[in-house]
Amino acid sequence: MTRLVFICGHAGTGKTSLAKRLIGPLGRATGEAFCLLDKDTLYGRYSSAAMGALTHDPNDRDSPLYLKHLRDPEYQGLIDTARENLELGVSVIVVGPLSREIRDRRLFDRAWLNIGPKVALSVVWVQTAEDTAHRRIIGRGNPNDAYKLAHWDEYRQRRFVPSGTQLEGLIVFDSTAPDESDYDALLQRIVQAATTP
Repeated sequence: MTRLVFICGHAGTGKTSLAKRLIGPLGRATGEAFCLLDKDTLYGRYSSAAMGALTHDPNDRDSPLYLKHLRDPEYQGLIDTARENLELGVSVIVVGPLSREIRDRRLFDRAWLNIGPKVALSVVWVQTAEDTAHRRIIGRGNPNDAYKLAHWDEYRQRRFVPSGTQLEGLIVFDSTAPDESDYDALLQRIVQAATTP
């Protein structure tokens, strides 16, 4: 069995740190090989070159131009790469905001993902308070956050907390101050994910 695990959430919630913490224990708990696909690692250099050429700001990841022309192809490429690994028998942890896809329930749509019923699917939404995320973003000093920080009021309008039907099947993880039992509970929920009957 292969597994596809999405680790999603807004900037500053600790998605990448969580994925790196989980990948070893997941491999040991399931006996399966996992690869980590982080959107920023896969597309960061490409996006810098493209946005530098288009807007002279290689660190822009949040302007209307980026969101209109680069966001969706990057995410689709991320999912295509995950699918190729799954087809080779390698389980995958995918890291990226994917907030629009959470809102629209696309990450639960196997036809949209183009994955078969034998892939165990888990979707984790990592969240923390806005002020905590803001503080973390400032603290990490990543140049790619410059546009976001300069336009925070605009960016914060895109932040949302899943509710209603968006929560169905979604694993919500609060990254504000988790302890070992929180990490263990998350790991167990992912390990227990079933394939489609």
